[in-house]
Amino acid sequence: MPLPHIEGIGRLTADPELRFVASGKAVANISIAFNSRRKNERGEWEDGDTLFLRGSVWERLAENVAESLAKGMEVAVTGELYTESWEKDGQKHERAAVRIRSIAPSLAYAVAKVSKDAQSQQGAQNGSQTAPRAQTQRTRPTNPPQDDPWAVDNARSYSDEPPF
Repeated sequence: MPLPHIEGIGRLTADPELRFVASGKAVANISIAFNSRRKNERGEWEDGDTLFLRGSVWERLAENVAESLAKGMEVAVTGELYTESWEKDGQKHERAAVRIRSIAPSLAYAVAKVSKDAQSQQGAQNGSQTAPRAQTQRTRPTNPPQDDPWAVDNARSYSDEPPF
């Protein structure tokens, strides 16, 4: 039976953590907050439930994510949910996680500039038949919405820490 599929818009609660496993493959771990924020009858924003998930991205996508995304950015994510388990200090722990298949910055309050990554350009020069992957370079929004608690803008006295 296949794992449950998830797709959604969330915010990164930390910078992606890039590392390399013993086999040399890159993996990036990502923390994402999904929430059901909406406007009430008075037109004011109110927070609903929030789901915090850890996600993992592998290989070239992991390297592109680590170079392109940062804490506070709104992202579109698709992937499969699974249970992550580990043992620490003799106790077993479990949490829901997402194996991310695709991730991209949301363009709702920002502009992104897309360019091919170095490996894609080398493949094209060597006559590779594979389609190139894109790398997204994103700048932080200059004017985040004033009522956005996830915005990261120290000039407007927003906190660098997520509001939880």
